[in-house]
Order: sequence, then C-alpha cells, then structure tokens
Amino acid sequence: MTHLHITAWVLALILLFVSYAFYKKGHKAGKILHMILRLDYLLLLYSGGDLLASLFDVNSPIFGELIIKGLAGLWVIVAMEMILVKTSKSQPTKSFWIQLIIALVFVLVLGFGRLPLGVQLF
Repeated sequence: MTHLHITAWVLALILLFVSYAFYKKGHKAGKILHMILRLDYLLLLYSGGDLLASLFDVNSPIFGELIIKGLAGLWVIVAMEMILVKTSKSQPTKSFWIQLIIALVFVLVLGFGRLPLGVQLF
C-alpha cells in the first residue's frame, strides 16, 4: 500500500504542474487533467487512510504524529485544488503555492523521516 500511496502522490504532483501549465496557456486540456487529478485524490485518500488505519493505535507513541500527518496530507490536497481552481479563474495563487510547499515539506519529513513505514533519512 505504501508504494501505491507514493505513486499516487508523484502522479498528483505531475498532474498539478501539467494542468497548471495548460490553464495558464488557456488550453482545454487543463480542465481534463484537473478532473483526472481529482480522481487521483480519491486514490490518495484511500491509500493514505489504509496506511493510517494500519498504524492506528491510541496508545502508540506516534499516534499524534499520525493524526498530524493525515491532516497535513489533506492540507496538501486542498492547496493543490485551490491552486488549480484559482488559476482557472485567473486569480492570484501565490498564497496557495506557499501553503503547498510548507505542507508538502511537513508531510515528507513526517512520512519519510519520522513514521515507521518511511525510509529513515534522518
């Protein structure tokens, strides 16, 4: 399940940048890719929820970190969605890009460096 989750995140980030570029150029393909990205969100939520459930134990010392990582993952998804929605309406997106970067770094540090299913980088 971990590989599915990581693959879905990589696909989501690629779709974000490609659909953002298409929206900026005014192509209709941006809207199509945005819809595909929304389907990828469902895969992300399913695989992330399954990973969270596999580690979920209230008495665990990492329980709080699991909850924070789940919320930060949702924050990343919301920031990605808001970037594309605001771009499609030709509104400024700088604040959402900043939020995306902060939340993504936070999720990566928790996921890869701190929690047990990740790679111990630190």
